[in-house]
Amino acid sequence: MKKVLILWIITAAMPLLATAQHSDESKNIKKLTALQDSLTYLGKKFINDDTEMERMNANNEFITTLVKALKVPHSFNFSFDSVKSISVLNSPDNRFRILTWHIAFDDGSYRFYGTIQMNTGEKLLMYPLGDYSPYMKNPEDTVTDNTKWFGAQYYKIIPVYTNLNPYYVLLGWKGNTIKSTKKVIEVLSFKDEKPVLGMPVFDGNGKTRKRVVFEYARQVSMLLKYETEQHLIVFDHLSPPDKKQKDKPESFGPDLSYNGYRFKNGKWQFAENLDMRNIPDTHDADYVDPKKQAAIDKSTAPNN
Repeated sequence: MKKVLILWIITAAMPLLATAQHSDESKNIKKLTALQDSLTYLGKKFINDDTEMERMNANNEFITTLVKALKVPHSFNFSFDSVKSISVLNSPDNRFRILTWHIAFDDGSYRFYGTIQMNTGEKLLMYPLGDYSPYMKNPEDTVTDNTKWFGAQYYKIIPVYTNLNPYYVLLGWKGNTIKSTKKVIEVLSFKDEKPVLGMPVFDGNGKTRKRVVFEYARQVSMLLKYETEQHLIVFDHLSPPDKKQKDKPESFGPDLSYNGYRFKNGKWQFAENLDMRNIPDTHDADYVDPKKQAAIDKSTAPNN
């Protein structure tokens, strides 16, 4: 009799629990939507405000608001797709997502910001990314944690599942100075559930690299993309306009030839002079600078 009574109580309570759960979800979504509106507004300010101080103040407020949003239960499932000033990428296995953005300074340099949010349900677990770029003397030879990040704004995650610990290749844009731009192929892995950045998996072209960094003239574009079917990271070969500038990467640009890294046996092998006739030359199509996007949106907005 007691078992029947307990079963009846549980059965009767289930609709009430479902209703309460639905109510909590609705409250969370409402809260996240309101915070997203604030993030959208602040994101436009840290991209478009006239003075460096205004942009930095907006960014500081943006960070505080973002942390508040990520603390909302189940925020991992909220896309923040209205916040165009940042890149939000989910790993294909849904293990984590990485949010990255940048601030432009008046001298033409940049600082990058970001965080890795783990998929942990109600409790927030995230690893803020601290841009350590100015102090990293040899980024292609360096393995770091999230506090010493080679800052970039990422636009692609490539998961690599090996027999050992899986890792993730990240393609990123990295504004640099008034003269040059950089792009980066980064590696993210986890050790004891904590992020590790950099891994010696890029072989060839004279050395083994832990990440790959490209630098080129600011006024040109560079192709860096992943071809899924060929398991190939492909990129423009960069060269100087003449031999006298061979030591000045800020003068480099694409020379209409292509190199790449092809995945083989858990690593990436360098490949030269790739035949790219069947692959569209999209260049920076995978990444649009938010400031340029704002100008495009403004020019194409309907007249009121």
